[in-house]
Amino acid sequence: MNRFYKYIGASLVALFLYSCATVPLTGRRQLSLVSDKEIQNQATQAYRAFLNDSKTRVVTGTSQATLVKNVGNKIAASVNKYLASQNLQDQYDFNWEFNLIESSDVNAWCMPGGKVAVYTGILPFTLTEAGLATVMGHEIAHAIARHSAEQMSNQQAAAVLGGVIGVASSNSKWAGIINNAYGIGGQLAMLKYSRSNESEADRLGLIFMAMAGYNPAESVKFWQRMANSKSKAGSPPEFLSTHPSDDRRVKDLEKLIPEAMQYYKK
Repeated sequence: MNRFYKYIGASLVALFLYSCATVPLTGRRQLSLVSDKEIQNQATQAYRAFLNDSKTRVVTGTSQATLVKNVGNKIAASVNKYLASQNLQDQYDFNWEFNLIESSDVNAWCMPGGKVAVYTGILPFTLTEAGLATVMGHEIAHAIARHSAEQMSNQQAAAVLGGVIGVASSNSKWAGIINNAYGIGGQLAMLKYSRSNESEADRLGLIFMAMAGYNPAESVKFWQRMANSKSKAGSPPEFLSTHPSDDRRVKDLEKLIPEAMQYYKK
């Protein structure tokens, strides 16, 4: 029996060592047990289900909806150009989509494969095009850093370590996790990222908005507005629920701005 557990332990160590990916720009190694193609296919289904849900109101034909698409396309184009310069374009088969959703929720998100939603409830806080670029750069950074896949891989690893090894033999081994994470067939309940993921998305988001021609220093103003709204409301909006504390975030952003400015082109 001890030999069996040693074998399982060694196999798991080998699995994790050979199932790692590297986050662009930051160079951080992350666990990657999830197929990008499979998770993106599932995410596309979830995105379509969300947009087609009777409770979802997609805003079209307005200046705000146009702005969301324009800012998103600028950031996506800059990200694609950067990935190509690093010979990483083959690793990111993204089909970008940007939609404005009528909702009082102060929220925005980007699914694997570049499926983005911005809620109208966050627009009073973005205020400017650069403020919107701050939000969208941050959310797009989650997708480029494969944070959803990383969180799902961590869940899968925990399941294996807990003895649920049989799930690995299923052809749809990720379907249950993805369905739970993204609420396929109804309103989305987005996967919660760790604080370390959020901090990494802050760093990458600054760089991505800078690449797209937005001054990364404008990000501090947005997060200060968000912090003020949280203090007045007494509880954080969903968009801030797993993020670092306000003081820490602003201080960290100020430290990161010089790095992002190296990519800034007006």
